[in-house]
Formats: sequence, C-alpha cells, structure tokens
Amino acid sequence: ELVESGGGLVQSGGSLRLSCVASGTFDAVNVMGWYRQTPGSQRELVADSASDDKINYSDFAKGRFTISEDRAKNTVYLWMNSLQPEDTAVYYCYSNARRNGRNYNYWGRGTQITVSS
Repeated sequence: ELVESGGGLVQSGGSLRLSCVASGTFDAVNVMGWYRQTPGSQRELVADSASDDKINYSDFAKGRFTISEDRAKNTVYLWMNSLQPEDTAVYYCYSNARRNGRNYNYWGRGTQITVSS
C-alpha cells in the first residue's frame, strides 16, 4: 500500500512537500515516483527515482521540483517550489516493486494540490 501526505492549498509561487510511504513486504522496490492528473486529462509523470539511482523529471518539473528517497523507510518525497496554478492536480504516488519474484505496479489514492493565483 502507498500512502501519500502533504497536499493542500498554496498560493502561486509557494512550496509544498509530498511524502509517500510504501508499506508491506517487498523483495525489492524498483521505482518510486509521482504522477499527476487533472480532470479530463491523462495521468502524467512528474518525476520518478529508480533503484539504479536514475531519476527522471518531466519538463514542467525540471528546475522546480525535486524527488528524493529514503530507501530504508520505503519513502519517496517530492519537493515542489515556485508552484503555479497550472500545477493544480491530484498527485499520485507510484511504485514498481518485486514481490514473490514478480514485478507489480502500485498506486496511492492521490492527494489534491490546489495552487491559487
């Protein structure tokens, strides 16, 4: 199970930090990351971090958002700065993890971020 926290309402130019904890028993966590979705749109990648230390950011996140992991705690963070109204969305935690020799995708329930102008 993935449980997100840290969403809410923030003014334009403000900052937020999201956290996501993965609970359960895994052989290995391959990837942890964040996606976001607005009504009527597809879910899109914000950033993810792989077990080989490779990190991906979407273009809109580069320079403003930072993803980090605490692998000992199976926790991933998303630090978001210079938030703009267009960042308003539901943000979902994502993980690809191995359990009993197979890889599975997991999603959190999502946390709403609203950026007011």
